Amino acid sequence: MAVNKELMKGSTIILILSLLDKKSMYGYEMIKEIEAKSDGVFTFKEGTLYPILHSLEREGMVECYWTEADSGRKRKYYRITKTGKSHMNEKQEEWKVFRSAVDKVIWEGFSWG
Repeated sequence: MAVNKELMKGSTIILILSLLDKKSMYGYEMIKEIEAKSDGVFTFKEGTLYPILHSLEREGMVECYWTEADSGRKRKYYRITKTGKSHMNEKQEEWKVFRSAVDKVIWEGFSWG
């Protein structure tokens, strides 16, 4: 099932920061990881991801560095900063409250039987 793009807008930053909290990644790697972890529900295009990463970099939430891959090609990796971790933690708490409230409204009195 495809998810409405409006629902995606509010969650892209927390998804990216959560990935980078686990390990540094390059852009295409993030795209593939998000797609795999969400069973294909979330798909990002490079034209969507990189502007978000550049914005997060300007805001001090991520930083980038270059490294050489096995092929000899250079790759730009991103890692989360202390500011990014703090923001991610706030957004995760906010998400818990939001999800709980939505679940209460949608599922109150619902019987699975």
